[in-house]
Amino acid sequence: MSAIISKLTNATSKSPSLLENNPIMQYFEVIKESSCAGPDLIWRIYDAFRKSDGKECSVFVFDKRIADKLYKPKRNQSMLERIKTSINILDQLRHPRMLQIIHSLEEGQHSLAFASEAVFASLHNILAWHESSPIPPGGYLPVSPHPISLGPPTVQPLQQHTTTHRPPYAQEYHFLDMEIRFGLIQIIEALNYMHYTSNQIHRNVCPQIIIVTKRGTWKLFGLEFAENIIGRDPLECVSVPPWSIKVAKITQPNLDFLAPESQMIGQCNILSDMFSFGLVVCTLFNHGKQLIQANNNPMLYSRQIEFLEQQVNAVLPRIPAGLQEAVQRMLSRDPHPRPTTQLLPLINFFKCQTEPAIQAMQFLDVITLKDPVSKSNFYRGALLEALPFIPKKLRWQHVWPILHLEVKAGEVLDDVLMPIVWLTNESTTEEFETHVLPTLKMIDFRHLMSSPKTVDAPFVLFENLHVIMQKCPRDEFNKHMLPLLYFALDNQINTIQTASLIAVQNVAEQLSDAVLHNIVLGKVRILLEKHSNDVKKISLVLGFYEKVMIRLEKKQILEEVLPSLLLMRLTDPDITARVVRLYRCILVDEKCGLINVMATRMIPSLAPQTVNPALTVDQFGSLMEILYHMLDNIDQYQRPKLKQDPPKHSPERRGLRHQMSTDNIPAPPFNIPNLRVEKRKTSSAEDMARKNSVTVPQTSTSNTGSVASGFRNLGQWFFGSNTSATNEGNQFLQVNQVYPNRRLSDNTMLAPKIKIAPSCASSPGGTPGGASGLPTRRHSSIGPQERRSSAVNLSPPTGGSMPNTSSSVPFLLTSSMQSIRSRRTSAGFSGSHGSGILQQLSSGMHQLLSGRT
Repeated sequence: MSAIISKLTNATSKSPSLLENNPIMQYFEVIKESSCAGPDLIWRIYDAFRKSDGKECSVFVFDKRIADKLYKPKRNQSMLERIKTSINILDQLRHPRMLQIIHSLEEGQHSLAFASEAVFASLHNILAWHESSPIPPGGYLPVSPHPISLGPPTVQPLQQHTTTHRPPYAQEYHFLDMEIRFGLIQIIEALNYMHYTSNQIHRNVCPQIIIVTKRGTWKLFGLEFAENIIGRDPLECVSVPPWSIKVAKITQPNLDFLAPESQMIGQCNILSDMFSFGLVVCTLFNHGKQLIQANNNPMLYSRQIEFLEQQVNAVLPRIPAGLQEAVQRMLSRDPHPRPTTQLLPLINFFKCQTEPAIQAMQFLDVITLKDPVSKSNFYRGALLEALPFIPKKLRWQHVWPILHLEVKAGEVLDDVLMPIVWLTNESTTEEFETHVLPTLKMIDFRHLMSSPKTVDAPFVLFENLHVIMQKCPRDEFNKHMLPLLYFALDNQINTIQTASLIAVQNVAEQLSDAVLHNIVLGKVRILLEKHSNDVKKISLVLGFYEKVMIRLEKKQILEEVLPSLLLMRLTDPDITARVVRLYRCILVDEKCGLINVMATRMIPSLAPQTVNPALTVDQFGSLMEILYHMLDNIDQYQRPKLKQDPPKHSPERRGLRHQMSTDNIPAPPFNIPNLRVEKRKTSSAEDMARKNSVTVPQTSTSNTGSVASGFRNLGQWFFGSNTSATNEGNQFLQVNQVYPNRRLSDNTMLAPKIKIAPSCASSPGGTPGGASGLPTRRHSSIGPQERRSSAVNLSPPTGGSMPNTSSSVPFLLTSSMQSIRSRRTSAGFSGSHGSGILQQLSSGMHQLLSGRT
């Protein structure tokens, strides 16, 4: 029978008219046949894509001519109805762990067809390739089914031989350990949905109905033999017909994976599916070899079931330790020890360090059903944490297709770019060019940068532009990425400007000198001038300058960098510290020669920050160090220059210096506030005192002459004489020559008329409330009835020191003050001048006699 079906299959596969009249061809473009699946592999799988949007998919085709040649019309219609029903149920369920149908079943003249998600092959196709492959060196030989002879004991047991040729439908695929874990957990979840939600028993769990998609996920298929659970208890048994050779095998479950209770007693429940699942697990770890191969013979099946425990024990060492006990219990002939789909995911095999990665991949299978908030949280959180644990093969096979679809949708583009950047960083150049670069070209970043509501995606791109630059070919980067960077630097949105500065700082070392000098430096300087008070942008610009300083020439430093540094406000301690580091880089580079700029611009901008209280000790030390360094550079440059070339002054310069000398500038007149000096009349007593001030000669020729000369001098002093007028005049001229600004009253030692301002209420002689408003003092040479005013403030100084006075009025501080203190108190109250004259006479005689002796 199998040979007949194989011949029919080969004949129909070569017929180009199989899908000609099927309506599904209006919607899909079929490319080639890739694999097969379903009961007895009756479904042929073709690679295709949808015409409306170019989506990659697969088209499943069943050739009705197979059924027409094998069965009578009544049975033929029964089989076709069963097939159609199974596909319709699968389309209605739409569970993420089952095969996703994107176009319902279509019937043509010779075929039934439907479209599904892109399929790689069935698990049977993959295991057939492993079974037909040679055993690797040091590997375990597969455990074969127990060779049991159906004849008498003397007959040689039936020998099982391994096929040496590879089946045409075999597909090469190597499973990773995580792929097996992930695939098994997906089938368990699909069965759990059927058992506890859909209330159905699958009855045909085998490699033929497990589909491996191009994303590497395992999907459950083939509901042709599903039975509904009648009661409320899922463990309740359901009556089913046993496998019979009288019925076509494509209308019965796979005998090699059938539970013993279904064949022996004609009953099954959800635990029967767990027995079949246990046999699938053993086949996976047995190099694709099944533990039961009954060759569609129920009798041989019954014999091999008796030795199944022995075969399972032989396979257990090849099964991971965390799964061995579960396999033993699933393959128990008694259904009760078998674990359910609710308990099986809790074993240690599925609870390991790869669990976050498996959970992330499971979430990706249902990501299309989630809301944008859940998607955003997953892409930025759980997926980024799980990606390091996902093997590289599964990253591109399982994760990347979902990310590509999300980029096309654009709903959570900024969140999707985060794992894309991570994958880019871990990719090779070939992987980047194959997967990432075409996807990035699809995004219109210029349009996204035009609105503040859509700037998050460009921000993520520019923030990680250096990662893309490392993987992207240089010509592609210059063609597609650099224009976006220039556009961002000229953008007016604050977020985009910040992102562009981050990008410039990160890719500065990879930019060519032409791009750096001619384009980027100018755009950065213009951007900084517009935001000279933005601390964040200033910090980013400083980071950019730190990276490119070594590549700049003197012209760029003087025209682009220094003006920007001098424009910055250095109140922030961090900015001050970074500017200091840049200045240090500039000073180390001797090609700059910035002596004049140091003295006139750099030091004046840094010096005020030495008293900034916000600086740390280290920052202050760096600041002082750079200032000392600048001063040392100026000293080393200027001092030898001054020694070699002394300054030469022109005659005009010398004349100007002479004119501007303080010796040639007349001193302004000295004015004391509230001081008024009035001219007054001299008294006879003052004249006599002036005459008496002449020095008496100390030598004489005789005593008589001395006495006579003494009386003569006394008479001259008392009555006045013209003989000393000439001497007195000469003395006055001498004094006037020495002190040209000296007043007449100073030369003649005349006591001035003084008015005292009411600056102090305790001034001696003050008369508050007088007519003139100023207190008056009576001069000693004035009569008792005459009072004269003075403008000198004689009150004690309040500032703690004597007021500054000019040398032109020494009389006010010396003789006038002494004369005021030495005035007789009786002079203000006497009625005549007699007593005063007698006193003057007696003092003159005393001076004469004392000088004589």
